[in-house]
Amino acid sequence: MSEAIALIDYGAGNLQSVHNALMAAGAGHVHLTADPAIVRGARRIVLPGVGSFKSCAEGLRAVPGMVEALEERVLADGVPFLGVCVGMQLLATRGVEHGATAGLDWIGGEVLPIEPRDPSIKVPHMGWNDVRPMPHRDGASLIEGGEAYFLHSYHFVPDEGREIAAMTDHGGGLVAAVARDNILGVQFHPEKSQAYGIDLLERFLSWKP
Repeated sequence: MSEAIALIDYGAGNLQSVHNALMAAGAGHVHLTADPAIVRGARRIVLPGVGSFKSCAEGLRAVPGMVEALEERVLADGVPFLGVCVGMQLLATRGVEHGATAGLDWIGGEVLPIEPRDPSIKVPHMGWNDVRPMPHRDGASLIEGGEAYFLHSYHFVPDEGREIAAMTDHGGGLVAAVARDNILGVQFHPEKSQAYGIDLLERFLSWKP
């Protein structure tokens, strides 16, 4: 039997595209859900996110019992977790978009505006860009070099460099992925990254941290 995967629906994600990409990667059962009980029974969890840090954080906390269910399964039980775009940024301690807002604080750091060194570089960072893996002992094994699709105006700055799993460049270095233990977050969109994104999701589906 295929493992049950919870794809969190909190009104802030490119849900159908992520669902379709997970299915294309070989997922057997993907539950698009806002039900903490389903999250507590899931064997893998995916948290998408599109929009501002503030709206996504508030949307997630507005789902009764969801943050507690995520903490129970991910932090206490150690199930594999993938955060995508703002879903990755929510792992931070806080974000400053539209005012300081608390994140989940699973990976210490801040989500700050992209400020390119070269003023000719446009923000948002949008389109295809290189993903460069960094040395890391946990989830970085899932990240391979290649090109992925990005769309963001804010970026995750972790407190600990060892939790940076991959970098990209847009007028200066930007974190493309973070990882610790059973937690992986990617700034890019696997569901929009064609073969590169599907390959990453395939590795996530078989990951045994």
